[in-house]
Amino acid sequence: MSFGQSFQITPVIMLRAAAAIVNGGKLVTPHFAVKAAGADGETVQEFCYETVTDAITEETSNTMKDILRQVVEDGGGKNAYIEGFSIGGKTATSQKLPRGSGKYIASFVGFSSVDNPRVIAMCLIDEPQGVYYGGTIAAPVIRELFENILPYLEIYPN
Repeated sequence: MSFGQSFQITPVIMLRAAAAIVNGGKLVTPHFAVKAAGADGETVQEFCYETVTDAITEETSNTMKDILRQVVEDGGGKNAYIEGFSIGGKTATSQKLPRGSGKYIASFVGFSSVDNPRVIAMCLIDEPQGVYYGGTIAAPVIRELFENILPYLEIYPN
C-alpha cells in the first residue's frame, strides 16, 4: 500500500481496501450495478458480487472508524469537516518516483457516516502545483462532494 514513497496500487484497489476498513471488514468486489430494471421500473435481474468477510475484524474496523473520524474532526483532514455531519477520512501525500523529483500525488479518502458508512469517496490530485498536501488540497474536494451527496442520500446533520 502507499505510504508516502510512491503509489504502488490502483485507486480502485485502495478504495476497496479503505471500504473494508470502515464497513466492518467486508472486502467487496468493485462493481457498477446492483440490478437491472425494465421500462416499468420492475427489477429484471439482480447482480451478485463476491464479498470476502473478515478481511479485518469488526472490532478493528470500529477502532479505525473512530481514528478516522478524529482525523477529520481534529487532525490533518479538517478541511473535509462539515458541521453536524459524521465524516471520517485519511489524508495522503505520496512522493512520485524518481525520489527527489519534486512531484507528488495528494489524496484524501472520506466516508460518511462514521457509525453507519453509506458513502465513500476518494480524491487524487496528480502533480499539484504549489501546495501538495492531501489534507490541504484534496480534503476540500471531498467536503464539497459530500455537501452535495449526503443530502441526496438523505443523510442530514445530527
